[in-house]
Amino acid sequence: MTDQVATVCEQLMKAVIVMMDAETSQIYRLEALKFCEEFKETSSLCVPCGLQLADKAQPAVVRHFGLQILEHVIKFRWNNMQQPEKVQLKECAMQLLSNGTHSILEEESHVKDALSRIIVEMIKREWPQHWPDMLKEMEALTSQGEAQTELVMLILLRLAEDVITFQTLPTQRRRDIQQTLTQNMDNIFSFMLAILHINAEDYRKVKGSPGHELQARAHCRVAVAALTTLAGYIDWVSLVHITSGNCHLLEMLCLLLGDPELQLEASECLLIALSRKGKLEERKPFMLLFDDVAIQYILSAAQSADGLAICTNSTESSAVEVVERRYVFLKRLCQVLCALGFQLCSLVGSDVKVEVPANLSKYTEALLAFTTHSSQFLKSCTMSTWGALFRHETLSKDAVVVEMAVKYLKASMTNLVKTGFPSRHDGPSSEYSRVDFDSDEDFNSFFNSFRAQQGDVLRSASRIVPLEAFQTAAEWLQYQLTSPIDPGDTTSKTSEGMCSLRSPSVVQWDAMTVFMECVVSQIFKNLEEEKLPIDQSMELLGAVLNYDTKDPLIMSCVLTNVSALFPFTVHRPQILPQVLYKLFKAITFEIDPDKQVPRTRAVKNLRRHACSSIIKICRDYPQFILPCFDMFYTHVKELFSSEAALTYTEKCALMEALVLISNQFKDFEKQKAFLDELMSSVVTQWTSEEIRSVLWDPVKFLSFIGADQVVTEPKEDTDTAGLNRGRVSFCLNAMLVVVKRARWPASLEEAKTGGFVVGYTSTGAPIYRNPCTAQFLAFLPNLLALIRTHNSLFIPENMARLGDTFSRAHEMMDGEKNVVLGLPQCPVDIYDTPVYRSNLERMQGFLCTLYDNCFHVLGNAGPSLQQEFYTIDRLAEGIAGSAFVSLDHMPDHRVRPMIRLFLKQLVLSCPPEYYESLLRPLLGPLFTYMMQRLNMKWQVINQRTSVNGEDEEEQVVCQESQVTQEMLEEQLVRLLTREVMDFLAASCISRKVSEPAANKEEIDEEDVMMEAGQTASAAHPTDELTELGKCLMKDENIYMSLLTLSFTSLAWKDASNCHRTASMVCWTLLRQVVGGNLLPEAVTWFYTSVLRGLQVHGQHEVCNSTLTQLAMLIYENLRPRYVELRAVMIQVPNISVEALDQYDHKLLDPNAQKAGEKKRKDQFKKLIAGTVGKALCQQFRKEVHIRNLPSLFKKPKPEKDIHNSETVGLAALFAPENDAL
Repeated sequence: MTDQVATVCEQLMKAVIVMMDAETSQIYRLEALKFCEEFKETSSLCVPCGLQLADKAQPAVVRHFGLQILEHVIKFRWNNMQQPEKVQLKECAMQLLSNGTHSILEEESHVKDALSRIIVEMIKREWPQHWPDMLKEMEALTSQGEAQTELVMLILLRLAEDVITFQTLPTQRRRDIQQTLTQNMDNIFSFMLAILHINAEDYRKVKGSPGHELQARAHCRVAVAALTTLAGYIDWVSLVHITSGNCHLLEMLCLLLGDPELQLEASECLLIALSRKGKLEERKPFMLLFDDVAIQYILSAAQSADGLAICTNSTESSAVEVVERRYVFLKRLCQVLCALGFQLCSLVGSDVKVEVPANLSKYTEALLAFTTHSSQFLKSCTMSTWGALFRHETLSKDAVVVEMAVKYLKASMTNLVKTGFPSRHDGPSSEYSRVDFDSDEDFNSFFNSFRAQQGDVLRSASRIVPLEAFQTAAEWLQYQLTSPIDPGDTTSKTSEGMCSLRSPSVVQWDAMTVFMECVVSQIFKNLEEEKLPIDQSMELLGAVLNYDTKDPLIMSCVLTNVSALFPFTVHRPQILPQVLYKLFKAITFEIDPDKQVPRTRAVKNLRRHACSSIIKICRDYPQFILPCFDMFYTHVKELFSSEAALTYTEKCALMEALVLISNQFKDFEKQKAFLDELMSSVVTQWTSEEIRSVLWDPVKFLSFIGADQVVTEPKEDTDTAGLNRGRVSFCLNAMLVVVKRARWPASLEEAKTGGFVVGYTSTGAPIYRNPCTAQFLAFLPNLLALIRTHNSLFIPENMARLGDTFSRAHEMMDGEKNVVLGLPQCPVDIYDTPVYRSNLERMQGFLCTLYDNCFHVLGNAGPSLQQEFYTIDRLAEGIAGSAFVSLDHMPDHRVRPMIRLFLKQLVLSCPPEYYESLLRPLLGPLFTYMMQRLNMKWQVINQRTSVNGEDEEEQVVCQESQVTQEMLEEQLVRLLTREVMDFLAASCISRKVSEPAANKEEIDEEDVMMEAGQTASAAHPTDELTELGKCLMKDENIYMSLLTLSFTSLAWKDASNCHRTASMVCWTLLRQVVGGNLLPEAVTWFYTSVLRGLQVHGQHEVCNSTLTQLAMLIYENLRPRYVELRAVMIQVPNISVEALDQYDHKLLDPNAQKAGEKKRKDQFKKLIAGTVGKALCQQFRKEVHIRNLPSLFKKPKPEKDIHNSETVGLAALFAPENDAL
């Protein structure tokens, strides 16, 4: 036997060395791996070989493999081992702990980890019932030296991770171990703290002593292990253990912050402790950390770490680099301060009567030090804490916080400036960014969200000190107005002397503009009118209006400041013409009007910005602008007729502004006359015979827009097709603007006086008329024709008519594809490039926008025209004959806007009296069609997945473009599915979710995790059908379509749709017909669909919970009448027929005692557990089976404590007379 073991061990050693050798070929490595795996699975010599290989005389990789063999035996063979074998293995494992490792500094960490895992696997199977003295034995081991102490810490940590964090045990074993840990937590915590204290002290004593370096490092290693283990327990143990002994643990952690070798681990423990939620009373002791001593430790640790976080590069004397460990510690300390701030905000002003700490100023100074640090990441960490302080009902009124708000404003002036790109050399800021971000795009994305956070906090600070905030903003704006423009070394690539986005002047103007917007938005909300700084603001606005620059990026910032300061003009109307003049001038902005060059993106954006500013002013202050209407209108007419090259988009923006002001006429006839005049040329052009013939005929339409041509180079002569596309787009956009913006007065009295009310409904609600109805009705026939023609373009014969240049005209644009696939967008400096697009891109953009805008117009018609729209003669036929034509040929990305932009709006704004005549004829066929379409698409995706799986080895090399295309198609099907199901829910389901009762602050993370899956089930009984839903359910064909669509979608590979549909839609629809005469086949199909959903999505906890709830509702409600459901249940893999009979008996027998809902749900969950599919990563994993031990806690407690039991000693633990195994 010994010789056989030696021979096998030699073979295994060779195999392991072959596997781990970098020079080994792939074939040999696979053979060696196969040999090792087969040995672990089949050999009876695993234990002796594992022990021999784990001997400390062997190389580390061999020992690690030996320990892996032993772990494999415990995990997969333990239940079949004889008692003496278990005893022997256990004794050997304990022996390895005692003397099977090298000294703490020599031993490899992966060997320590493997050895600790073996012990933990045995603990998981035998403690506490069969190993009551485990903790005492671990404690005894620590007296043997540092190596054993570190191993015991690793064992305790891994045990907590497996039982609490990862929960890799059956429920009863987990509960047994967790409750025993909790019972002994006083002793465990005291034990860990003692280990930490002794080793930290010993380390401090011998540190720096000559000749004691190894001893010092050993003590340090144990202290680090103790801290790491503590971190695994602090997260979940009762807060009493953390705060006991006047917060002795927290005090010790604060002391360790000053030790460079232990500070990082200590700060992580402190952070976990201070991030705990729970009862406020239990968290009260955390306030001790605001004492002088604790705050001083944190401050001095931060100062010393900050000094050491950046050091001079050894190779280049001028360069500096970040010391990562010190920087990580700084991040943890910053998070500790922030967590302390949240505890403060929770406790002060609460029921537990906590006073504002005397040391608050010291704390806020420390927080401010991190807010003004060079690292952008550290700055961003403090934002949420400042926000909580500034919003806090009590603290925000405290003199210290008020003073800090002013200091925070000053700090924001620096923090809002976008500097610190990793690719640049903006001092230490860039050095830190190189550690935190992979690229400039990463940094840019981070900074955008960081700036949004800063904006929130700035607004909160401005609420506390509105005048000081405005004063700071005013001074900064004055400074920028008088400073010369500095393009820096990153000038624009296209316009000489112009700035780029990274030019010093632009980043300063940009930051100041954000600051100004945040500050001004709050001053009106928080100051009485008489205290407003009107004179100063008018002076400031005057300076801004007089400021002129040819730089488009800076001019854009100037316009934002004009918009920000505009609310003050209400008090000084005489300045309004100057404001409008400034904005109109910007609409026609050109860098050099004499040169005919393509406009840069910056110029286009500036002109668009000016248009948006005018629309915003007219939307928010229409009454104020009304006196200037004639001047405004005259100026717009001049711009339209002059040579100033306004784009169609800019013309539509100005028309939109005019319509917004015209709503203030409050006179139907006057407004209608104005709209007739404004839209006369548009309606004339749109209804002309030329345009009509084009819009009604797909062949003429393709020719009209030039899509049937082959274009080589941009032609010198007039691009007729381009002009034609512009004309159609302009007409459509102009109509959209009018339909979207023209409205009757909000006040019923004013509406009646102005002639907008034409009658009343049977319920007494007024019926309004819209002044733009006449234009819309004239516009509608050709609009519906355009939609029908557009849909017809996808028919094969029309696709064949596309010219070679435009053969991909109907495909998505690259930008849209990136959005769908979640890929990063354009580079950071895109504003510098001219807006050049290929002919194909122009055509793609035109067709996409045209189609979207058709549905925008129709979608806005419902809310805008109301009765006048829904009473249009044969409207249902018109919509069905245009929007629903040729849907089979339409790609998914074209079907989505029809649902989102038009149909959803049509349904939401439709008066109930038109449900029968309009919506039912439209929605019935639509849902039937979408069911068939989506089901077919998902079948294709499923087939593709399974085929790819089979052919994977043959098709090793696959075209990247093909993979991307398949991913895109799948994601589009997913998005269309969500759109359709969202539309179905909006049409049929009325949500009535009850408010959560508990105070969020008092819920611990554990409870949140446990309750996460239960939130959906509470929503089931509260969802009702809408009136439209009830109307649709009257038609048998429609309600079967709705049910079929909803239940089929549960098995489509989209977990979020499955969860939403199962929790909101399925039962709400099915409940309406449960009392009727459903066919047994239908009931069986509904139930099977839910089980199929569990097979696909059951591995996701949230989906599992909602689908289980749905299956139980169906079974309990329909099983009494449909015995066929039992036949389905019998087919569930591994179902216990006896348990099913018991469940059925309690369900069907009226005299049987009914169990509570939670218990019933647990029983039902066990019954259908066999249907739950596994995640791909779990499908080929070998199952680990851990047997339950005799229950610890159901029987009355024995008088003697388990841990003081008389049966002690290793052999007694697995004594033969104990027949529990």
